[in-house]
Amino acid sequence: MKKSDNIIKNSYILKEIIETLEKNNTNISNDILDSIDSILENSKIEQELLGNLLIRRLIIYKKDITKLDKIILKKLKDKSIDHIKQKLDIAFSNKINELKECVNLKIDYTILQELLIQKDFQKADKITQQYLCKLSNTDKKNNRNWLYFTDIELIPKEDLFTIDLLWKIYSNNKFGISIQKKVWVINNENWDRFLEKIGWTEKGMMKRYPNDFIWTMDAPTGHLPLFNQLRGNQVLYHLFKYTSW
Repeated sequence: MKKSDNIIKNSYILKEIIETLEKNNTNISNDILDSIDSILENSKIEQELLGNLLIRRLIIYKKDITKLDKIILKKLKDKSIDHIKQKLDIAFSNKINELKECVNLKIDYTILQELLIQKDFQKADKITQQYLCKLSNTDKKNNRNWLYFTDIELIPKEDLFTIDLLWKIYSNNKFGISIQKKVWVINNENWDRFLEKIGWTEKGMMKRYPNDFIWTMDAPTGHLPLFNQLRGNQVLYHLFKYTSW
């Protein structure tokens, strides 16, 4: 079979899988199961798409977990390549049955997910700041595009958790607020040492946005997302205290 024919066939299969997931059909045909196996054996691109589909459905859209979701997740973990398994392990560190289904997120994080998938970390960082301002209503109440420490407790924890989780999933646990918190704790909550470790300062001097920062996976652990330190560390301090994960 030609490569182009394979792509068309796999696209059709993916469409069929999505339709079955949306219908929450408990009667899953052997054809669907065979098709999933075929994709997992032969196509890394479709493995990525299936993994990202599960993350979007269950973490961003909070869809009810179906029998097919569980089957796909198990098959992906059993058969997919290592970096996809790592993403799924981060995304679904709890048993899939224990995922929170009842809490609706305030924002659709699909755009953030797509930027992180593409490793466009600079745009992902920018939209993360926009989301946090929107979640705390600073953009409407005060026409402000930055956070005060008093805004932090206004951010719904489930949304903050989801933003952080997406950063962790698509950086293999290198970026995210909770990753920054771990670096801070490891360094005895010493801010100067912490800022140096995550690459926001050099020899005690703050780096300049955006050119002095690293927008790739070569950045130090905890480098992203950014938080403005020119107004002090209170925002980040309250974020660390606010997060329990």
